[in-house]
Amino acid sequence: MPVHSRYQDIASKIRSRIEGGEWGPGARLPRLDDFAAQYGANRDTIGRAISVLETEGYVWAVQGSGITVRYGTMRPRRPRGDLVKRNEHATGYSFPSASSQEVWGRHGEAINAPAPLNDPRIARLLGVEPGTQVPRRFRVTGPVSEAPFQINVSWIHPRVAELVADVDANPAAGEWLYRIEKGGHWPIGWMEIHRARMPSKEEAALLEIPTSLPVLEIVRVGTSGTDNKPVEVTEYVVASDRVETVHVLQRDPSAQEPWPEGSVSS
Repeated sequence: MPVHSRYQDIASKIRSRIEGGEWGPGARLPRLDDFAAQYGANRDTIGRAISVLETEGYVWAVQGSGITVRYGTMRPRRPRGDLVKRNEHATGYSFPSASSQEVWGRHGEAINAPAPLNDPRIARLLGVEPGTQVPRRFRVTGPVSEAPFQINVSWIHPRVAELVADVDANPAAGEWLYRIEKGGHWPIGWMEIHRARMPSKEEAALLEIPTSLPVLEIVRVGTSGTDNKPVEVTEYVVASDRVETVHVLQRDPSAQEPWPEGSVSS
C-alpha cells in the first residue's frame, strides 16, 4: 500500500475501534510504539494517522501526556430549540441548550470583572467602540463527568453596568439579566448568530482540543424591550466534536396542500 494511503488506512481502523466502543471518551489510547507494532508500521505513519483523528475530533494528543479519546460523533443528537425558560428554583433564565437533563458544572474559576472589549465584531454587536472597558462574565462549563463543553463570555453594555455591579454577590444563573430588566429594559429580546471558525490557542487549551479542530460559535444578542438597543452580548464557543445542530423544518401555509390542482402531469 502506498505510504500516503497507509496512514489513512490506519486512521480508519483506529476510528472504527473507537466508534465500536473499544475505548470510550476520556480513555487513554496505546502508545505510538504499541500501535506501530500492531499495524506493522513506523512511528511517523502512526503519528500521521493520529493527526487525522485529532483533526476529526476523535482524539486529543498532548506532548508528554499521551493520546486521549474525545467524543467524536458519539454524543446524543438533540435539537437545540428556541425557547427561553424561567428557572424553576432560582431567579434568572435558562437558554436553549443541547445538554438535555445532564448535570452541568463549572470548569475552573468564574470571572466577573470589567475588561476591554477588543473583538471588533462583538463590540459592533454590543454597540460600543472596540477597546471599550465593559463588564465581562467568563465561564467554562460542561457536564460534570466530561471534559469542558463550552466557553461562555458575556459582555454587558456600560449603560446598564450599575444594574449588575454586585453580580458577584448573587451567583444565581441569569440573575444579572433580571437586574437589567428590572432597571427599565423589560422584556429583553434575544437573537442568536451561529458560525463555525477555528479556535484561538487560549480557547483550544480551555476546551482541551487541538487548534486544528473547528469550534461552533453561538453569539446571543440581548436587546432592551424599551429602546431595542443592545444591553448584552454572550458568546458561546463549543468544540465541534461535541455538538450537532438539529433544526426541524416547518411547512409554510402555502405548502400545506399536496400540490395545486393540475400541477402534476398524468
